[in-house]
Amino acid sequence: MYLAGDIGGTKTILALFDQNTGPHTPLNIQTFPSARYPSLAAIIAEFLSVHPTPIAAAAFGVAGPVVAGRASITNLAWTIDAAELSVVLGDVPVRLLNDLEAIAQSVPILKPADLVTLTAGTPVADGAIGVIAPGTGLGEAFLTWDGTRYRPHPSEGGHTTFAPRNQIEKDLLDYLHQRFSHVSYERVCSGIGIPNLYAFVRDCLLQRETPAVAEQLAAATDPTPIIAQAGMATEDMCLVCRTTLELFVDILAAEAGNLALKVLATGGMYIGGGLPPRVLPLIKRERFLQIFRDKGRFSDLLANVPIHVILEPKAGLFGAAAAAMT
Repeated sequence: MYLAGDIGGTKTILALFDQNTGPHTPLNIQTFPSARYPSLAAIIAEFLSVHPTPIAAAAFGVAGPVVAGRASITNLAWTIDAAELSVVLGDVPVRLLNDLEAIAQSVPILKPADLVTLTAGTPVADGAIGVIAPGTGLGEAFLTWDGTRYRPHPSEGGHTTFAPRNQIEKDLLDYLHQRFSHVSYERVCSGIGIPNLYAFVRDCLLQRETPAVAEQLAAATDPTPIIAQAGMATEDMCLVCRTTLELFVDILAAEAGNLALKVLATGGMYIGGGLPPRVLPLIKRERFLQIFRDKGRFSDLLANVPIHVILEPKAGLFGAAAAAMT
């Protein structure tokens, strides 16, 4: 049996996997509120007390950078050490992966039902694959073929400097420079970035607000779900929210194209994270592909790149399981 986990500041998901059924089929799965526990080891102990079994190896995708087998979790006072967890589990191999590396690890084992294909393109055999995932933050990763299998590589590409494409985005950059010394793509293309876009649309583009939505936002600790719901509503849609989401999707398309060029993702681009499935009708518009490919002399190259949206919410967990089994 293999133990895999998807570790975040809000929740921790643990599951057991068997080599015979593979990393796409969890046998036992449980979700824990992370903040209620002093450590990942405490959660593992509780999980294995309910599902007692010898563990052959374990891997965990964590929401934060992993350096020398150690990771600190964003928005959580934990430090996770692979060597310490190995001792807890009986001296078995333990791997820690950045959460985007875990999602990237899942790409080769995802099934057609886990995906929506925006364009089939013309994939190059064994070509590099790019992964971009706007969730709470903006994660980016990529995979390369080593002659036997695809290997994932983490990055912190979401923190690169935002580059506007047109006058509206130039105005957005100027607006956000009044609040932030550095405006990264994460500031405008993630769950924490959506409220920044909303404020800009409200203050600079439409100069108004829907009263009912404004009241909900004023009382919310996390405004992003409210903006997403009001912007995608079929009835009583909020125009400020809808314009916010359209701007978000435009920026996502442009940065996905940037990443495809940086890693030469001739094997395809995969869009993960929690936000894309919520705004899928906007992503499925032809405009997304046009912006993705709008790279001057390299537009023809990007026209051949397959683009898929990951719908499976447990992709990171599956990727951690795959890492444990390798």
